[in-house]
Amino acid sequence: MADGPNIARIAKLLGDPTRSDVLTALMTDRALTATELANLANVSKQTMSGHLAKLLGAGLVTVEQQGRHRYFRLAGEDIAQLIESLMGIAYRTGSVRLLSSPRDPAMRKARVCYDHLAGEFGVLIHEALWRIRAFAPVPEGLALSRRGKAWFNRLGIDAHIIGAQRRAFCRPCMDWSERRQHMAGALGAALLTRIFELRWAERTASSRVVFFNAKGERALRNLISATGDQAPG
Repeated sequence: MADGPNIARIAKLLGDPTRSDVLTALMTDRALTATELANLANVSKQTMSGHLAKLLGAGLVTVEQQGRHRYFRLAGEDIAQLIESLMGIAYRTGSVRLLSSPRDPAMRKARVCYDHLAGEFGVLIHEALWRIRAFAPVPEGLALSRRGKAWFNRLGIDAHIIGAQRRAFCRPCMDWSERRQHMAGALGAALLTRIFELRWAERTASSRVVFFNAKGERALRNLISATGDQAPG
C-alpha cells in the first residue's frame, strides 16, 4: 500500500470537463450560483447540482446561503494554486482547447488569479520587485526588505497591516501563460486591490480578464521600470 494521502479521488474529480470548468470559473474569486455555473459549463441545472455536490464533498468548493440563492466559491487559495498549476502543465504539454476564446490575448496580458494579478503584467511586476531587492526569502514564502516596504508604502500599501492578516503574506505563484512567477498571497491581493482603487484597471463580468486603461497601463509600466526611488501615484 502506498504511503501518504490518496490523490486519486481528487484527480478523478478534476478530470471531469464540467467540474474543471466550474473550478476554472471560480478562479475569479467571485461567488457564483449553480445557475450561473450551469450556463458557463453549458449543462442543465440538475447536472450542475450533481457536480457541485461532489466538489463540496471533496472540500474543493464552499457554499454560502443568501436568501433563496446559494453561492459557490473555491474553498481556499491552495485550491486556486492547484488549478493555476494544472493550467500551466496543460499549456506546456499542448493540452489546449481547440477553439480559443476571443478573450485569450487579454487573459494572457492581465487576469485575476484567485485574488491577485497574473498574466504578463503580474509577472513583470514580480520580476521588477526582485530587481530592486524588494523580497527576502523566508521559510513561509517571501518577506519584504526595507526597500520593499518603502516601495509598497509609496504606492499606498501598508505592509505591516497586510502582514497581520491570517493568511500567507507573500509567495510566488507559477503563471500558466508566462511560465514564470507572479506574486500571490495577502500582498499580491493588496496590490491588485490598490490597482483597482487607483482606477488603473477594471474587471469584466464573468471573466478573469483585467482591462487596464491607458492611464493605468502607463502607470503600471512606470511601476515595472521603477528603481525603487519612486512609485507612481
